[in-house]
Amino acid sequence: MEFTANLIAGLVGGKVEGDGNITVNTFAKIEEGHPGALSFLANPKYTHYIYDTKSSIVLVADSFVAEKPVKATLIRVADPYETISELMTKVAEATAQHPTGIEEPSFVAADAQIGQNCYVGAFAYVAGGAVIGNNVKIYPQAYVGAGVTIGDDTVIYPGVKIYKGCKIGRGCILHAGVVIGADGFGFAPKPDGSYHKIPQMGIVEIGDDVEIGANTTVDRATMGATRVGHGTKLDNLIQVAHNCEIGSDTVIAAQSGMAGSSKIGSNCMVGGQVGVAGHIAIGDRTGIGAQSGIHKSLPDDSRVMGYPAIPLGDFMRQAARLRRLDNLFDDVANLKKQKQ
Repeated sequence: MEFTANLIAGLVGGKVEGDGNITVNTFAKIEEGHPGALSFLANPKYTHYIYDTKSSIVLVADSFVAEKPVKATLIRVADPYETISELMTKVAEATAQHPTGIEEPSFVAADAQIGQNCYVGAFAYVAGGAVIGNNVKIYPQAYVGAGVTIGDDTVIYPGVKIYKGCKIGRGCILHAGVVIGADGFGFAPKPDGSYHKIPQMGIVEIGDDVEIGANTTVDRATMGATRVGHGTKLDNLIQVAHNCEIGSDTVIAAQSGMAGSSKIGSNCMVGGQVGVAGHIAIGDRTGIGAQSGIHKSLPDDSRVMGYPAIPLGDFMRQAARLRRLDNLFDDVANLKKQKQ
């Protein structure tokens, strides 16, 4: 599929500078541009690439001012990052494959309910009592347990495991290796030093439009439900423990972990490798820097970083002072010499 600069500008409400009839058929990073590619410039750190990029078209901000000639055709838009995202979404939707039907060999229980236009890939397993909505795609080697419900338009990629009774909303994407509803880490110590396993009797409830990255795990509740709210996005390799609750439209980066019964609010942003202690609550619209350790509850609109986490401004000041620590030791050593 090829698109002219004029056509793209019309789709996104942009303004063309250069050859409006030049065509593109793929996307490329601005530093790896090549003829026929569409790139974008959003981060000022990449501005120098625009003068040498071989991409045919580059999306730039309305405010962009070139310091020297640019070979590529430019399309000016309000937000290049948002615009490239919209264009990539349109292309992905137009070129996406939509398999349907039940492949063999696979297993679908006689009492499982399968909606219209669904796909069940080879070696997938759908247990009794499962309810699968319309347009759901279940790729090969996925497991859907007894009594699981999956909403319309959800995609279950290869190797996903959804344990019994769990509920997945509409329009969700579960990437390869995701495990929903494994037992929570519940063990009671016994007088002899061994541990008694506490049965995990609850479920997991995933809201609509949730995306969960590869090899992320969301444990079932001891009782009640572990919940992930509408629109929330979880990266790869995240652990969500039993009875945790995550609000709506929150994003959590890779290798983060939530201990049991902790709560994260809505519209939060959590960096990679963040650890959240159990039985605490993090307020809405909170930002947490990468590798932070959260050991106590946080109010709405917090900005924290560090281990243990402290307000972001304090962390930055401490980091600046730490960089000057060697100079302080040198100053103290010089003062000691002067006294001698």
